[in-house]
Amino acid sequence: MDIVDTFSYAWGGIKLRKLRAALTTLGIVIGIAAIVALLSLGEGFRIVITSQFERGFALDVLTVTAGRGLLANIISGSGSEEYLTLNDTYTIDEIAGVRQATATLSKSIGLSIGNKTYTVTVVGINFTEYSTIYSTSFLLENDSIPLNPSNDSIILGYRLHDPWKNGTILVRVGDYINLTWTTGSITKPIVKRYTFHVAGVLKEIGGISIFGPSDIQAYIPITTAQEIFETDQVSQIQVQLVSSEQRTIDSVTDSIKNIYGDKVTVVSPSAMLNAFSSILSTVQLLLAGLAGISLLVAGIGIMNIMIVSVIERTREIGILKSLGMKNKTVMIIFLCEAALIGLVGAAIGIVFGLGLSNFVTNFVFPLIGNGTNQSNGQGNRVVSNITPVLTPTVCIGAFFFGIATSVLFALYPAWRASKLKPVEALRYE
Repeated sequence: MDIVDTFSYAWGGIKLRKLRAALTTLGIVIGIAAIVALLSLGEGFRIVITSQFERGFALDVLTVTAGRGLLANIISGSGSEEYLTLNDTYTIDEIAGVRQATATLSKSIGLSIGNKTYTVTVVGINFTEYSTIYSTSFLLENDSIPLNPSNDSIILGYRLHDPWKNGTILVRVGDYINLTWTTGSITKPIVKRYTFHVAGVLKEIGGISIFGPSDIQAYIPITTAQEIFETDQVSQIQVQLVSSEQRTIDSVTDSIKNIYGDKVTVVSPSAMLNAFSSILSTVQLLLAGLAGISLLVAGIGIMNIMIVSVIERTREIGILKSLGMKNKTVMIIFLCEAALIGLVGAAIGIVFGLGLSNFVTNFVFPLIGNGTNQSNGQGNRVVSNITPVLTPTVCIGAFFFGIATSVLFALYPAWRASKLKPVEALRYE
């Protein structure tokens, strides 16, 4: 019996037991649908997050901070005693491969508008240098950048201008706002207030920013920031490279490390993106593994059904063997039935999985977004932008796992059928 006849005979056996085959296939459908839905949603989430990061990052910019990094300080139980100053930018400027370096000083501070006070992050920057480094994201709504703002000028991120993105403007260009900085002890706080003129509002960036420009920050001249916060320290130094090639990044990073040793931490956006992508991929695999449990259950169901099928078809097997069919052929027939069930189940499961993921993004996620606080616009934007992505790898993998699961759990029933003795099988009632 050739392979075509074998599959034809196996398909005929499935058609004779339509209801049983349908229920067996349903288990595969559920398992594959769960895997496809989770992986396609995960891939869509990964693409959105990565694009958001890339919009907020400049891939040719390194960020230098004092100390060994936040995580290392938490583990060691101590803060960093080292700090950076404006003079360090001149040292870094001299390194080969560096186009320019600029310092930033950021603090959380009270921002008073009318009779309300909000806590925002105010960043002191050199506007000329900062706007050059982040030329694609640090842009005003009128397409111009104030290169020499006065000491009392402030630039607002878009979400401080229109927090809810519904036309409810909180503050406009030309308004005056107050910044409140509290120093001193808890029992004897010293409150200082400063009045700033809103010189501009940034265009919406939309990215998830950690080190670069952000929609939820305000920007003032760094010299003014140092006067307000009474410090010569800076929070970070942004280092723009001559190119975003990995060898340039590695070379400049090594040079900075040679100068400062372990007193500073150098972070590259490309490394962060790679690490984040790796984490998301691991989470996707974990979700797929959890969904795969349903495939395990489906496989056990296939084994049970096929054992029952072998018992019911004992006389049929005996007749086939008495006509000269070999044990191997009998086994292949049952494995072909299982493979066909897996193939059909995987095909239907892929379609249902993609439909389920689209249902979640079109109906469930909007409900989640509407049910949360509207001030959480960044998170809502990420959720609302997710589009399921079914990659060829996932599609091929789904077919493979559907068929492999069915065949694997059908091995014992098929082997049992192949070992039936013709005489005993013909006498079976």
